[in-house]
Amino acid sequence: MPQKAAIAYSPEPPLDCPLCPRLVDFLKQQRAVHPDWFNAPVPSFGTEDAELLIVGLAPGLQGANRTGRPFTGDYAGDLLYPTLIEFGWATGTFKADPNDGLKLKKAMITNAVRCVPPQNKPTGGEANNCRGFLEARLAALPKLKAILALGRIAHDNTLPALGFKRSAFTFGHNVSHDLGNGIRLFDSYHCSRYNLNTRRLTEDMFHDVFRSIADYLGR
Repeated sequence: MPQKAAIAYSPEPPLDCPLCPRLVDFLKQQRAVHPDWFNAPVPSFGTEDAELLIVGLAPGLQGANRTGRPFTGDYAGDLLYPTLIEFGWATGTFKADPNDGLKLKKAMITNAVRCVPPQNKPTGGEANNCRGFLEARLAALPKLKAILALGRIAHDNTLPALGFKRSAFTFGHNVSHDLGNGIRLFDSYHCSRYNLNTRRLTEDMFHDVFRSIADYLGR
């Protein structure tokens, strides 16, 4: 694909990544309306010695696209980060602000698509364009033991980034899959406002996934 030849893939995309014209144009629009927002590909957050990588779908418009930190400033982070603190993957206090001092411990958070998409819906082509960054991010975590996919689309994008067909493993809440090489993929419904309001996902259900991860890692 010609677009892929325009950039070298690394664990983190450049702030002026040109791969997806629709997303580039949308970011330009947001910079004009909100010049004080981050408005760029959102970098992963966490430590390079991560044993756990959490994969979301894409930055939220008023969340990570505004603040520059995954799941920060939107509803989903209000459950994710306190859960990480409770289960020992983070320290500090989460204040939905990238300057809150919160730190991850042997964990990292990233997104399958690094730029905010219109209506929070990236296209399949945009996910394909961004997959090289996810592949590089995964390859750059030598101590990785567990991956948590937040939602089916994150699950479906993580598998090909690791060389698997999407049909190899079926998504299901609190279902896990042995990927070989000492790595296991865990699935959870996304901790979105919609899922929580409709009780498709509850706090207890979300914590159950982290208990499964803790059991697997012997934590």
